[in-house]
Amino acid sequence: MTYITTFYSHFGAIRYKKLCEKSQIPAQVMPVPRDLSSSCGTCVSSQGNYIMPESPALEEIEQIVEKTESGYRLLYRAANS
Repeated sequence: MTYITTFYSHFGAIRYKKLCEKSQIPAQVMPVPRDLSSSCGTCVSSQGNYIMPESPALEEIEQIVEKTESGYRLLYRAANS
């Protein structure tokens, strides 16, 4: 499974990627796909798993989606999005 996480800031994307790496989740920073919107234009693509925004350290997450054959399935959206 491939997951795309979008952010309100580039800093949030970098921090999230580092958290994924610490959790042994393969991840890379990349531009946001055209089908998704983002405040900063930067997202993280992760393989096999993702990290939910359960702590204040992850408050920069805008949304998390799963990439499917037909597009994207929303898994999480911040309350203020």
